[in-house]
Amino acid sequence: MDPTYSADASAYREKVRAFLAENLPDDWTGVDALPVDEREAWAEEWRARLAAAGMLAVAWPKEFGGGGLSAIEQVVLAEEFALAGVPAQLGNDGFGIGMVGPTIIVWGTDEQKRHFLPRIISGEDRWCQGYSEPDAGSDLANVATRAVLDGDEWVVNGQKIWTSSGHTANWIFVLARTDPDAPKHAGISFLLVPMDQPGVEVRPIKEMTGEALFNEVFFTDARTAKENVVGEVNNGWTVANTLLSFERGGRSTVLAIGYRKELDAIVDLARRKGVADDPVIRQRLAWAHGQVEIMRYLGMQSLTQSLTGEQPGPAASIIKLFWSEYHKVVTELAIDILGPEALVPEGDAGGASLQAFAGKEMSSAAAVRGFYEARPGTIYAGTSQVQRNIIGERVLGLPKEPRADSGPWRDAPRG
Repeated sequence: MDPTYSADASAYREKVRAFLAENLPDDWTGVDALPVDEREAWAEEWRARLAAAGMLAVAWPKEFGGGGLSAIEQVVLAEEFALAGVPAQLGNDGFGIGMVGPTIIVWGTDEQKRHFLPRIISGEDRWCQGYSEPDAGSDLANVATRAVLDGDEWVVNGQKIWTSSGHTANWIFVLARTDPDAPKHAGISFLLVPMDQPGVEVRPIKEMTGEALFNEVFFTDARTAKENVVGEVNNGWTVANTLLSFERGGRSTVLAIGYRKELDAIVDLARRKGVADDPVIRQRLAWAHGQVEIMRYLGMQSLTQSLTGEQPGPAASIIKLFWSEYHKVVTELAIDILGPEALVPEGDAGGASLQAFAGKEMSSAAAVRGFYEARPGTIYAGTSQVQRNIIGERVLGLPKEPRADSGPWRDAPRG
């Protein structure tokens, strides 16, 4: 079963395909096929072409520099880009176009929309996310970063961690505690903070892959304008959850395309290594096929809800939990197919996101990198444990899990 698209959506699909045919070489097989030293320059040029063609932020209102297109046209573009093996968002755009921009559209003032949205599309403002802290990861409402109003500015002090692309950003959206006496969910504000100032320090964190794509960020009397609060002071928890729903559910309609290409490459790897007929390997590949198909139907469900005007909500956690747990298992399968070769990986490890994966032959280095990168997928954007709690409590209506910081036992004597 496949969804039926409207005539207008089909016409836009042809427009997107014509754009791709005009702007990609005939022998294009994906970003991963480019020499490593050419990928960054290609990405900058590709982004410029997307902006010129109105294919960045295609669903945003035209008055703010968006394409003014419907949700279905946004999905069509994402599907065609995924099929072609090119990214629809690059670098910091995942945070700017994919997260904070839509959140400003929902919660921002008219002035915030007029100022920030065009600058996100132009690339003048490059965003990262300031949510997690050393003592506020899964328990995000435990944030300790403080913001105190000083005249016409907020003064920010504290630390954020696991800040992806923080080293290439010049703005950060920050959850900060603005009322320390309020209940912890109620005393938080959502602030937009410039990073190009003396009070902001970014320290890269080296990963298992050898890269440093996320960072620690330290605020020492950093400042931002009083009007850079999104959704009113002390309403940051509600705004933060709006953004998280975009982060967890925003790629749902095209996720299965990238995962299908990756699985096809793993099947090809099994054939090349002579284990495709092994009954255990075949069973595991069949399981993976079923999971990708389920992911496809979850994406269709999400698309249907979006087309009826329903905003992403707690049910977005279902998709996030599903793909992150699946990816951990399927990348383990790739390592098992390689066997001892995984200990001495060779070849190009790949330089693009899964959604730009063109399905080329998977090298042992690419398989090992995929294995590494699948581990944090069950942590970022909300751990699997937290996603299960959200699904149970806010989707299924199950009783809330007892919390260590609430309940009659909180003040009980401790022996």
